[in-house]
Amino acid sequence: MSDDWPTVPLTELETFIANALKAVGFLNSGAEQTAKLMADADLHGIDTHGVFRLPGYIERIQAGGMNVDPEIKIIREAPATALIDGDNGMGHLVVARATEIAIEKAKQTGIGWVGMRNSNHAGPAMLYSRMPLAHDMIGIYGAVGSANHMPPWGGTELLLSTNPISIAVPASRHRDIVLDMATTVSSYGKVKTAAQRGEQMPEGWMVDRQGKPLTDPQRSHEGLLLPIGGAKGYGLALMLGLLAGTLNGAAMGRDVIDFSKDFVTTTNTGQFICALAIANFAEIDQFGAQVDAIIDAMKASPTLPGVEEIRLPGERSAKLRGSRLKSGIPVHPALLEGLAEMAVDLTISPLL
Repeated sequence: MSDDWPTVPLTELETFIANALKAVGFLNSGAEQTAKLMADADLHGIDTHGVFRLPGYIERIQAGGMNVDPEIKIIREAPATALIDGDNGMGHLVVARATEIAIEKAKQTGIGWVGMRNSNHAGPAMLYSRMPLAHDMIGIYGAVGSANHMPPWGGTELLLSTNPISIAVPASRHRDIVLDMATTVSSYGKVKTAAQRGEQMPEGWMVDRQGKPLTDPQRSHEGLLLPIGGAKGYGLALMLGLLAGTLNGAAMGRDVIDFSKDFVTTTNTGQFICALAIANFAEIDQFGAQVDAIIDAMKASPTLPGVEEIRLPGERSAKLRGSRLKSGIPVHPALLEGLAEMAVDLTISPLL
């Protein structure tokens, strides 16, 4: 359990990540911005998409598969939309820049939709859907995952990824509602962390090519991730891939590169971010109050036997953030060991 793992203060985790990125050529500003976003994933309990990903990023950079000093630029633009070329830069930097542009457009037109091509893995979707909240906006983010692990419904060829979506809606009295979900039953990051920790997967995450349950994460390369809701999850993954990938001239289907295995080939990862200005649809205070009322109704509704409380999307992450700010961020011993080896290779101070 994470209660038994060593803990690291947020600032120390940010410093370690930034130092590692600087050691492989990142400029100070890019390293520090990326480090804050990566550590924020761990702070919110999304341990599969924070510092756990750092060794893989470093390996890709050292192999020449990622640009440490990208020229992130707009290549198509209209009043409410833009298409960004990330110049094969770190996904966190590409998507953060795209989100800034979407917010500025939404201030002018009420909506900003920005697509991305030539990006890379960018961590959890909620990092970016939450950014418009500070501007009284709703955020919507979608992406093509960085490796194919799911077949079309009823098939066996891996043509789709976990293709996540996140929607963030601000409340007033209550915590904001932040949905962040893969279109597969589990993200592949959870499969990878289970393998690192020597744990088994629950039935229902993956099946083998005969359709039988696969629970050993060490054999995940033999298996297929299952979509949420059966054929509906497959359909949602497909449509998100078309919006985040195909529409932007980014990889989709057989063109997707497995960034965990191929560290040299440019991934051309696609994403989109949408910012919606609430004031263009409703009075901001009134909308917040209505969201609060809906949250109150959800929380007060009767529960099934054995259910302690009704939770809202993002509620668990928000609570973890509060506790981890106070007590530190738990890091699994196996991950710490790998990070220590990486620190030696990069000649930087270890995390602990």
